[in-house]
Amino acid sequence: MTSILIVGTGALATLFAARLARAGLLVTMLGGWREALDALAQGGAQIEGHLPQPVRTTDNPASCAPTKLALVLVKSWQTDRAADCLATCLAPDGFAITFQNGLGNLERLQAALGAERVAAGVTTLGATLLAPAVVRLAGEGTLWLEETARLEEAATLLTLAGFRVERVPDIRPRQWGKLLINAAINPLTAVLRVPNGALLTDPHAHAILVKLVEEATQVAAAQGISLPFADPLQAVEEVARQTAENLSSMLRDVLRNAPTEIDAITGQILRFGAQSGVATPCHQQMYEFVQKRTTLSSTLLYDMLQ
Repeated sequence: MTSILIVGTGALATLFAARLARAGLLVTMLGGWREALDALAQGGAQIEGHLPQPVRTTDNPASCAPTKLALVLVKSWQTDRAADCLATCLAPDGFAITFQNGLGNLERLQAALGAERVAAGVTTLGATLLAPAVVRLAGEGTLWLEETARLEEAATLLTLAGFRVERVPDIRPRQWGKLLINAAINPLTAVLRVPNGALLTDPHAHAILVKLVEEATQVAAAQGISLPFADPLQAVEEVARQTAENLSSMLRDVLRNAPTEIDAITGQILRFGAQSGVATPCHQQMYEFVQKRTTLSSTLLYDMLQ
């Protein structure tokens, strides 16, 4: 039986685990969240509306050695810990793929494990954790992987598990496309404390959204990135429309007083903007507000950004 390691026990990790186990793979989930590990061990990984699937669980990376294939599905602020775990259990010829949000995770994993043993994928799947080990599919999506020989096995296994997998010659446009969408929607919903759809129905919120998209688009262009959509604003608006009732992951993190992924998302826009000489004042303000857990009305926020 083919085995696969999933680093993480949150929403996407549970979704991936359930689908891969249902396809007949031996799935091990490695993490530090005890409540989730216990629930997964006792009842399996479950997607709402489907039968739970048995998975192996552990908090000890040494027990996973030697891992041939691992998927990294943790929050960006947990990347260094994930890298330490994989340094312990990844086989010399093993391979890890990160499907995390933002930018910078790939480089941190490669620094710890070697550039030849890590690759980045991109997914637009949405998942909401209902309880430890139980996840709701919040939006079907695509997994993008580069067209390289080392990713052939992973692409085959993920397709077998029911994921929609597309191969691309260069993953960077897809990474930046997702970064732009996340940087426009997530911090803004976190500051306003609103679901995604409110960014389309509130005129002041929408005006801010437009500014955030414009700045991020300019940064991507300065970096020589060809975004995977012709109209970035339209792409962002479509995501907000399709997920209108959803609370963004960043808003959920703020509401439960957990660390956010602001550094891997907005922080990267700021970093590349400064590197390219592109001004990003709206992203800078959003970064500061999220860091401080500031809550503002759309009218006040709009006035402050003028």
